Amino acid sequence: MHDLVIHSGTVVDGTGGAPRRADVAVDGDRIVAVGPDLGSATRRVDAEGCLVTPGWVDPHTHYDAQVTWDAEVSPSGWHGVTTAVIGNCGVGFAPARPADRSGLIRLMEGVEDIPGPVLEAGLRWDWESFADYLDALDRTPRTVDIAAQLPHGAVRSYVMGERAVAEAATDDDIAAMFALVRDGLRAGAVGFTTSRTPVHRSADGNPVPGTNATAKELLVIGAALRDAGTGVFGVATDFADEAAEFQWMTEVSQLSGRPVTFAVVQGNDDTKGWQRQLLGAARARAAGAQLVPQIAGRPTGILMGLESTAHPFFRNRAYAEIADLPLAARVERMRDPAVRRRILEEPPPPRGYANLYATAFHRLFPLGDPPDYEPPAERSVAAIAARRGEAANAVAYDLLLGNGGHDLLYFPLLGYADGDCEAIRVMLEDPNALLGLGDGGAHCGFVCDASQPTFMLTHWARDRNRGPRLPVERVVRMLTRDPAELFGFRDRGVLAPGRRADLNVIDFDHLQLRPPEMVHDLPAGGRRLIQRAVGYRATLLAGSLTYDHGIPTGARPGRVLRSHPAS
Repeated sequence: MHDLVIHSGTVVDGTGGAPRRADVAVDGDRIVAVGPDLGSATRRVDAEGCLVTPGWVDPHTHYDAQVTWDAEVSPSGWHGVTTAVIGNCGVGFAPARPADRSGLIRLMEGVEDIPGPVLEAGLRWDWESFADYLDALDRTPRTVDIAAQLPHGAVRSYVMGERAVAEAATDDDIAAMFALVRDGLRAGAVGFTTSRTPVHRSADGNPVPGTNATAKELLVIGAALRDAGTGVFGVATDFADEAAEFQWMTEVSQLSGRPVTFAVVQGNDDTKGWQRQLLGAARARAAGAQLVPQIAGRPTGILMGLESTAHPFFRNRAYAEIADLPLAARVERMRDPAVRRRILEEPPPPRGYANLYATAFHRLFPLGDPPDYEPPAERSVAAIAARRGEAANAVAYDLLLGNGGHDLLYFPLLGYADGDCEAIRVMLEDPNALLGLGDGGAHCGFVCDASQPTFMLTHWARDRNRGPRLPVERVVRMLTRDPAELFGFRDRGVLAPGRRADLNVIDFDHLQLRPPEMVHDLPAGGRRLIQRAVGYRATLLAGSLTYDHGIPTGARPGRVLRSHPAS
């Protein structure tokens, strides 16, 4: 008599092996058997017609603050994620002295678009050291396990104070950072992350600490990973000096014996740069380094709407006169022909992203329901306008008013230079690539990619019609075993006896993403985009049913997942 048997499902076990019909038996928090006819159980879940998979492991989220108040770690928890890794892109909240707190809030606000008032209201700051932070996280029960990385911004600020932003670290500074990182890893951090891109700036416009860190500083931090015998070194970089970036990343991995993972996306100017970067990673691996390109499963796109941070008219002076009105009142005013004419006749901003958003209508698409993240050129606002014989900005204006002003337009910013997802497919098929960059918890006003796991199944494994799909077993492996192995999570990521009973039961044929929507449920009434899914019949964490047909059950077995440093 088992505690639980999930019976008659199609098991996709995370190894990349072919799907097979089988039962999964669970006792306590462990899988005890996978096979046919596993017998009776105290509780049975009927998985007929469903996929049975490991719980998803998301390697790139920004829930560093949200996990202190949100037991569901939403929206990731709604999409089958059972383990989430925080502390990415070099931003986070530990270690932190009281004097560091406001700076770390401005840093997270600027880099990840999480409003400062939300962070000020929500963070309890019942920690100083990284070990204290992990203990504080463990005091909040949740539906998802959390693993935390040490962010360079917090480490540098703790050591250097106000000097962290603009000054080079001294030898004493670097030695102090080495000790902080080593001790944080020994306390349970699963990695260290930094940002090297000037696009990442704090809310006051300053570059993130570490943007211009020397190779020496980064190598010494790599030595901390070596001494701890654990951890992943994560990097956000724009590869301004590609050779130099690969040089120090390769040396860090060789010195530390640890993997270095870095973001790779298709840009709009250097549209083939991703190919060089995959090749650079392969060459480094041939030289004994473990460089792991991290790939987003869909284009990085801005969601534009009247409730969002940006849309084609958000810098328009005439629009600014009504921008602060409640949505319904704003929509009513925008329907006034005189207001419409004033807004549409105003020239676009002369430069920057505001100009791009107000003029590049060939790159702007209605998102739709269900959302279409690989739209063809003929569905663009520019193409719609051409067919109608109207101005493109007028078409965009009218689309923004749809559904009472709640409709969204999709602007693929990165990963869509060719007008399709073929470059992303090739990246995902690289044998050394890691699926990630979902950014759960971040970019509250214009991005909602935490739903990436559901998208991977619906788009890549089932629905794609603009090119080859990916086998469902490969997609599941990218969501489970691959990130679990990278971070050394040896107890999860595969459905096998002895592994943790983190599972999803998914009605694959009817799995569907709902359109993103704006809600105001953050501390201090802050807003964020969320996205729900239909088709998750059950999600289990450590053998406990946490979601039943997408509804939280109230079970909150989630804990902090700590690394296991070498003795």
